[in-house]
Amino acid sequence: MIHISSATEMHELGARIGAQLKPADVILLNGALGAGKTVLVQGIAQALGISGVTSPTFVISKIYDAPLPLIHVDVYRLLESNKVALFLDDLDLDTDRENAVTVVEWGGAESARLSDERLEITIDRSDEVRNVSFNCVGKRWAGFSA
Repeated sequence: MIHISSATEMHELGARIGAQLKPADVILLNGALGAGKTVLVQGIAQALGISGVTSPTFVISKIYDAPLPLIHVDVYRLLESNKVALFLDDLDLDTDRENAVTVVEWGGAESARLSDERLEITIDRSDEVRNVSFNCVGKRWAGFSA
């Protein structure tokens, strides 16, 4: 577990994670509203040479072009539908995923089926300090360290 006390530290954590990413990597982010998920994604994006990342809450999915592209998905609005898996299929994420990094905010069990090899990150903001924990799923993430 990593303790984060500022947006700058969250951004830096994202950059450290982003520096380790490869094509077809999948990251699932979970945490309450305002926990810092998008700030973490902005750090990941910076490491990939991407700027201007915003939360795709209303558009659901955004693709950022770069040598290693970023597919940024926010399924928050889909959670209310009780049909998240169906809507994830409609997004056609498989089209570009093999050549890109996919980061899913609010990536629960429905999103886990996107890959058997994924990094699951949970941000707990029960107080001023964010506690960031990692669940490394599959061989790809064996030995991962942020």
